[in-house]
Amino acid sequence: MKHPKCAHSFEIVADLPESLQGLRRLATNFRWTWRHATRDLFREIDRNLWEEVEHNPIQLLARLPKERLTRLAKDHRFLAEFKECETELEQYLTEDRWFQQAHPASELTVAYFCAEFGISECLPIYSGGLGVLAGDHLKAASDLGLPLVGVGLLYARGYFRQFLTPDGWQQEHYPSYDFYQMPLTLERGEDRQPLTIQVEFPDRIVTCQIWRAEVGRVKLYLLDSNVLENAPSDQGITDTLYGGDEEMRLRQEMILGIGGMRALQKLGIRPSVCHMNEGHAAFLSIERIRQYMAEKGCDFRIARQVNVNGNVFTTHTPVPAGFDLFGADLLKHYLARSVEGLKIHWEDFIKMGKFEPNNPTENFNMAVLAMENANFVNGVSALHGEVSRSMFHTRWPQLTEDEVPIEGLVNGIHTGTWTCARMTNLFDDYLGPEWRTDPSNPEVWARIWEVPDADLWSIRENQRGDFVRFARKYLQEVAQRRGYGKGAHGHVETILDPRILTIGFARRFATYKRATLMLSDRERLKSILFHPERPVQIVIAGKSHPRDDGGKKLIQDLVNFINNEGGRARMVFLEDYDMHVARNLVQGVDVWLNNPRRPLEASGTSGMKVVPNGGLNCSILDGWWDEGYEPGVGWAIGDRLGVPDQGQQDWLDGKTLYHLIENEIAPTFYHRVDGSVPNGWVEMMKRSIAKLAPQFSTARMVRDYAEHAYLPSHAAYKGLENDLSAAGEALIWRDRIQNAWSKISIVSAGDNAEASNPVGKQLEITATVDLDGLAPDEVRVQAAVGKVGSNRDLVDVHYHDLDHSGGEGSLHHYRGSVAFASPGNLGYTVRVIPRHRHVNVAHEIPLVRWESS
Repeated sequence: MKHPKCAHSFEIVADLPESLQGLRRLATNFRWTWRHATRDLFREIDRNLWEEVEHNPIQLLARLPKERLTRLAKDHRFLAEFKECETELEQYLTEDRWFQQAHPASELTVAYFCAEFGISECLPIYSGGLGVLAGDHLKAASDLGLPLVGVGLLYARGYFRQFLTPDGWQQEHYPSYDFYQMPLTLERGEDRQPLTIQVEFPDRIVTCQIWRAEVGRVKLYLLDSNVLENAPSDQGITDTLYGGDEEMRLRQEMILGIGGMRALQKLGIRPSVCHMNEGHAAFLSIERIRQYMAEKGCDFRIARQVNVNGNVFTTHTPVPAGFDLFGADLLKHYLARSVEGLKIHWEDFIKMGKFEPNNPTENFNMAVLAMENANFVNGVSALHGEVSRSMFHTRWPQLTEDEVPIEGLVNGIHTGTWTCARMTNLFDDYLGPEWRTDPSNPEVWARIWEVPDADLWSIRENQRGDFVRFARKYLQEVAQRRGYGKGAHGHVETILDPRILTIGFARRFATYKRATLMLSDRERLKSILFHPERPVQIVIAGKSHPRDDGGKKLIQDLVNFINNEGGRARMVFLEDYDMHVARNLVQGVDVWLNNPRRPLEASGTSGMKVVPNGGLNCSILDGWWDEGYEPGVGWAIGDRLGVPDQGQQDWLDGKTLYHLIENEIAPTFYHRVDGSVPNGWVEMMKRSIAKLAPQFSTARMVRDYAEHAYLPSHAAYKGLENDLSAAGEALIWRDRIQNAWSKISIVSAGDNAEASNPVGKQLEITATVDLDGLAPDEVRVQAAVGKVGSNRDLVDVHYHDLDHSGGEGSLHHYRGSVAFASPGNLGYTVRVIPRHRHVNVAHEIPLVRWESS
């Protein structure tokens, strides 16, 4: 045999002196990832070892020599710093925060499901922006005191580690991780045995154990299938993030959604709101219904009516091809038993995952399943909300596109995690403690104008210098790992210059992100890089999906330009992009470059991370930058119009990018009247921080989720949870409305308008509607008011409810008053929509009866 098999297992932990026992608690709470004093404490223990263990405090403590521990236990200065960190953590964990103060009586509990979480580089269960956003969401929830738990998968080999061949082609390596050497705790029962849950597969049961990560006040529960009870093939289900084929992806998503809900049940956690962050977790909606059916003894329709109210779905995908799709045969093979438990027909289940429910050839779409079973749906920026409403309009054909119930709730970043220590200290001095406790408050960030220009510029200079040293060391370490000679990178110590304008470009290397747009005119790029008076340097990082050869080719083209076409001294590619590299990049560069094809960047949070570090953005008007940009806070590449031909658009955007660098960015950076501080540049830094830092923080984002999604969903769910008669009443109403709707008609509509009316005139609108037996309080009659456009289409529409004013038989009269505040050719039409206090009409029953034109 290759290796003997383990028959008995147990855990061994590092023995710490009594005075240092509390270090383990500090190490196992990821708050150290956004608390500089605690992170510095671990670094101080052994700086070299801290880097060697990739900032993993559990491994740091485990590998410390006994002599070092003995010295630390007697070091009064270290002990004082340690006790201060310990006391501060205890206060943070126990004091009332925003949620306790704003909603002291709320019984809200949110379960936040995501396939990946980027908490720290020492917990490598993330691939990119989705995971880092999820990690920032948990951290902000902790800061706000929001009662939330996270649910995900614990990947034994994580996401791949990237290395490049000499010719620049990406290769992937999947290391194996020891969870016992991470800041994690295995959940155990009273018998001290690991807590486990089971998920039914077609011919077997898959068992998973549950690990816990402490993220400040928030607990993140992670499922692990690598247990002896499972067959070897099933032990590998939670092996790699986004690895394997379609079948493996389906298995993982069953574990995440179905297994995640069962884990919460096993732990005694009963969420009132479940947040599906992307469609990977959509199966939770089905398991939540099954659990409710078992508890209440009700049927599927009643259980769904209740639980849909308590589900929230966030989509991050701007194109239909980006959603997870499963073929009907594979889905039935794995889900048939689960669907049987719901006591519904397979055909009824499969319809919940299709744009066109009756199309037999359409694959099952996880985003549609999530949307079908959630009463709050959102995209991740205002523009992405528009794109999503257009993409999903076919599901709500009777609504106008603007009314499709998908919000645009823009992402943010966790400010404390991504802000460098120097800027943190500056903010403490000038902004006060409120920038930490209330980072979405614009009045707090407006105090940045009080900072002397020289002080802010000094930090920017120092951060750039630190980053250049980091990049040189990083490249040297890469060369040493490959066994290259000391000069393999052309004398690493001469690469980059701490005094030069530095642009950062780092992201997933998907082709739509156009990483090689900067290479569209290589000679012009070299003239920019080596300009005699205004030189520029560019630092690039990012991974391509292992199966995306197009993305790998972009990396190779950039690396070949750097190595073989004269770009080496002014451009570098930092391989194996992770949160550690990202933190150094966003804290060190002067400008963050982002040039995707509009509107394919749903949000793009990487550019937000440079803002509190004094960096400026230069980006296509896409994702967050479409609503964040204004002159003076950064630069926009092109405009919002675009041309249909992609090649022509790429050519235009490349020309615009070069023009911006040559004529606006570099001249502003290097213009220094007194020879020291570029006052125009520093003014832009301040303007960027003051406007963008509060707007694009996860403190604002999570509070928006709490107030617009979580609390309303909680109230709707609680309104039906223990009142099955109300849920049954809602179902009866739904059936009755759908049967009666075709007979409803708008008999007449009129107004008191003249041919020409003054601005501000109160227009009286009346309507008579035949409700065919429905009661007046079961519908809303509205006037859709707007400008009359081409083909007599109404644009810029606003809806005004008309009041019931009487009726006879099935005919009912409505009246309302509308003021027209602007001149132009204006008009209206009348419509009827359903109304019920326990039904989210727009999501669940989007029926509309329009006035005949």
